[in-house]
Amino acid sequence: MINKFLIKNRKISQNNKPFIVAELSANHGNNLSTALKTIDEAKKNGADAIKIQTYTADSMTLNSKKKIFKIKSGLWKDNYLHDLYKRASTPYKWHKKIFEHSKKNKLICFSTPFDEDAVDLLEELNCPIYKIASFEITDLPLIQYIINKKKPIIVSTGMASKGEIDDVINLFKKNNFRKYMLLYCVSAYPAPVEDIRLNNISYLKNRYKCEVGLSDHSLGNDVAGFSIIKGATLIEKHFILKKEIKSPDSTFSMLPNDLKKLRLLLDKAWAINKKIDFKTKKSEKNNLIFRRSLFFNRDIKKGTKIGLKHIVRRRPGYGMPPKFEKAIVGKVLKRNVQFADLVKKSYLK
Repeated sequence: MINKFLIKNRKISQNNKPFIVAELSANHGNNLSTALKTIDEAKKNGADAIKIQTYTADSMTLNSKKKIFKIKSGLWKDNYLHDLYKRASTPYKWHKKIFEHSKKNKLICFSTPFDEDAVDLLEELNCPIYKIASFEITDLPLIQYIINKKKPIIVSTGMASKGEIDDVINLFKKNNFRKYMLLYCVSAYPAPVEDIRLNNISYLKNRYKCEVGLSDHSLGNDVAGFSIIKGATLIEKHFILKKEIKSPDSTFSMLPNDLKKLRLLLDKAWAINKKIDFKTKKSEKNNLIFRRSLFFNRDIKKGTKIGLKHIVRRRPGYGMPPKFEKAIVGKVLKRNVQFADLVKKSYLK
């Protein structure tokens, strides 16, 4: 049985529309007004929640210019870690305003804490749920600290081996903690489509008996749309107000119109991926007439013994279906029939 997972009063499951999390991350551009406007646009264009990240440069790394602290490749090449995180962090003094503004917009706000002090700050703000970043999945002491707060937890699995995911799930089990879900993720920025394995979503769901979503760093909305077919129930994507904002995350973040399109796409994908159902749909009913029925192919008198020569299988489908053809052979007519009359049981002895 899949663990029940709630974000506030919203049940995350395939029976409900996909839950969209707009990740603010560094896309505030070091401007509180931009952050608040981004929240407005997230709500306006269909997000269910806004997520921030709670850390300081000093809680993430050491302020050192040693070679090992310099990023050697990728999107943030040649940046020192401390410099990058100082530029990308969301100031703690903004957090209260961000939570209040989200509440005003009736948008759920939660965060990814990166150390215990961050968790303590978020507890003061009554953060309703916590996200474990892919890079922190091996920080079991931090995860234990968050478990102790008894709030729902979302764990992103980017870069993680099955053994590392097992470690987290076993920690949940050890604490008899069941309020968790996983996000399948490829931690590349942007994530190449050829590296994404959406079958992992259904695998994780079956292996760990919990809801599984997608933390999507790919460009465009295709991967997110396809993920719904594989059982994803929550989609997280980085969100930016406009590309002109100077942010470490801008190149792989979606714009407001992209979010609007994502909302429509995911709702459509969800609608066509509902539970198994072979009932005739309302939209199909008018076309039942294009099935075949059994018809008399000539005028026939009462008392005649019916043979195959007397009947044909033709459209429209208002009468007895063709599967009864052999069953009526040998029956005797109780009344006269005409050419193109439907074959009816009431006409036969």
